Amino acid sequence: MRIGLDIDGVVIDSETTFRVYEEIYACNEINKKIINREEGKYQQRYDWTPEEKDNFNKKYLLKGASESYLMAGFLPVFKLLKEQGHEFIAITARGGFIPEMKDDALRVLKENNIILDGYHFHVLDKLEICKQENIDIMIDDDYRIIESIANEGIKTLYFRDTNLKKLEESEYIHEVNNWGDVYRYFHELDK
Repeated sequence: MRIGLDIDGVVIDSETTFRVYEEIYACNEINKKIINREEGKYQQRYDWTPEEKDNFNKKYLLKGASESYLMAGFLPVFKLLKEQGHEFIAITARGGFIPEMKDDALRVLKENNIILDGYHFHVLDKLEICKQENIDIMIDDDYRIIESIANEGIKTLYFRDTNLKKLEESEYIHEVNNWGDVYRYFHELDK
């Protein structure tokens, strides 16, 4: 199978690190509260002005990315699924806000001897890339992307972190919370 992988919050645990810096910034620098806890992306999670968002990006995005590591369990599951013949294609928005974040993701992958079968950075339309790459299953942590891709008949694994919006499961949407869940999903497909 061809598996599409988001990077942040799926392969690299950067979303958790970003949330820490979001809270530091929101509490200490601009004194603003969360307006929607179910939102994973700070653009919707907080009521920040465009200037506040830009300031956060400049000060914390690359810093947070450089302090992030692989998601727990990713490496052993990746290796097992590769041995079974699955292909992995990175499909990520990373590198859009700050181009150096692409290099940081490649650094983390290289340090862990992870070679994917394809890479798409700074992607604005993941559905289009999924279609171009003939993706069988897309793994992402953004419910909007999951819904968009699933609505077009491509199976998805919604890598849902604590507090994020819950989606109704269907033939095309399956929730996972860790890489053990991902492995079980593929293991059960083979039965």
